[in-house]
Amino acid sequence: MTSFFARPLTLSAPQPQQDTDWTVYQDDHLLIVNKPAGLLAVPGRGADKQDCLIHRVQAVFPQALVVHRLDQATSGLVVFALSPVVQKSMSALFQDRHIHKRYIATVHGQLYPETGTVTLPLMADWPQRPRQKVDMVTGKPSETQWQVQTYDAASDTTLVALHPVTGRTHQLRVHMLALGHPIVGDTLYGTPTSAPRMALHAQSLAFTHPVTGKWLAVCCEPGPARDTASAPERTTAQQEQPNQ
Repeated sequence: MTSFFARPLTLSAPQPQQDTDWTVYQDDHLLIVNKPAGLLAVPGRGADKQDCLIHRVQAVFPQALVVHRLDQATSGLVVFALSPVVQKSMSALFQDRHIHKRYIATVHGQLYPETGTVTLPLMADWPQRPRQKVDMVTGKPSETQWQVQTYDAASDTTLVALHPVTGRTHQLRVHMLALGHPIVGDTLYGTPTSAPRMALHAQSLAFTHPVTGKWLAVCCEPGPARDTASAPERTTAQQEQPNQ
């Protein structure tokens, strides 16, 4: 399989927006926003888990519909459909793995080699839910490609780009843990640190627009480490191009 990181996204230059603006891309059919770390994507059980991204988005865009999710601790790009027809089309793109996703993470230690692929099968760790685990017998096929960006010797951490070919629950977190390099700030799978949040960010999405048929590539850089649900991260611009 050709590595995702070899595929050009051809993104436009960064254009910082106001801190209160989470919208990265919007047209008549799609809305893409930058979810801050610490905010649920959808409501959970209980009155204390009703503040979530979809409710905040629907306060401005009542017609917005969920297409996919990010973990509460993960920041970055989330797509919403603005009609049931587009929701069905976008859901099919995700299910059929036609969405090119790139995450950026900081992991403990020096990750080597600089590029590689993890194919360890994953399943729920039922006695320790919501944890997931590697299970070579009954786990579901899972694949993550990685590419090292930089290594910081002072903190002994590696900045790495991640491409989840499959989309299992906690896939990136468990695969990095299995390599011996848990994500910094991951309190569920890693060791306690002073990091204010988990260093995992959904940086870019690229796909064929379900209505226009054009290739759409959207990028959103991670903000300061202190950014949480009450302090949205800065976003960058996007660019739409002819289908390729």
